[in-house]
Amino acid sequence: MTAVDFLPFVDRLAQVSGEAIMPFFRTAFAMEDKSGGGVFDPVTEADRAAEAAMRRLIGETFPNHGVIGEEYGAAGETSDYVWVLDPIDGTKSFISGLPLWGTLIGLLHKGAPCYGLMHQPFTREKFYGDGAEAHWRGRGANGGEASRRLLTRPCAGLDRATLMTTSPKLIPEPLRPRYEILENRTRLARYGGDCYAYCMLAAGHVDLVVEAGLNIYDIVALIPIVRGAGGVVTTWDGGDPSKGGAIVAAGDKRVHEQALEALNA
Repeated sequence: MTAVDFLPFVDRLAQVSGEAIMPFFRTAFAMEDKSGGGVFDPVTEADRAAEAAMRRLIGETFPNHGVIGEEYGAAGETSDYVWVLDPIDGTKSFISGLPLWGTLIGLLHKGAPCYGLMHQPFTREKFYGDGAEAHWRGRGANGGEASRRLLTRPCAGLDRATLMTTSPKLIPEPLRPRYEILENRTRLARYGGDCYAYCMLAAGHVDLVVEAGLNIYDIVALIPIVRGAGGVVTTWDGGDPSKGGAIVAAGDKRVHEQALEALNA
């Protein structure tokens, strides 16, 4: 792949997924609970339609690439290039009519995240990065298209940090006391956001995002965005985050180190 064909292709993926999703947002639609009796885990017609549209386009354009998606599983995951898709990250916000959700489009090259995009078709925003740089594209103050480079903000310590997590209740009970130690050391904690929280970190509005129980499709697209903006993403023990699990993302290495210390106290 070259930059000439890759970037327009990713934009096309975002376009077809948005076209599949938006007719459902803030309307009445069918929904299922795929939790099997556990924590409520909704899936909608929009999730499935968007992923199907993206998988179809990937298969037509790059037939040798693999795909891992939340709704339809994995195919060709041993390929050098593997797309990792979450058609609606933040389905609970989506079904509640809140715009704190997005489509995650990630790309692995030989197992390592090399590109990620978060598309919010309702607000018409795109956050994207390749691990070296990250950018935002959306509507400017005058209503026209605008873009800017994303940069995390400095934060010297937890006592100055704003932390986000989707919900403490989503953190498995054995890990929850460790999370609570960390939250109690921060200046401000905010709940909700899903993928949007990581993008706000990349944009320099929050300092920490801490979650657990993530799947590969929840995080791969966000890693190059956060890192490209100057941030750090690891597991709670400082390891590779690309398979999911317990994740901590920080805009400043200093606050990342302190977060790991608190989580492993």
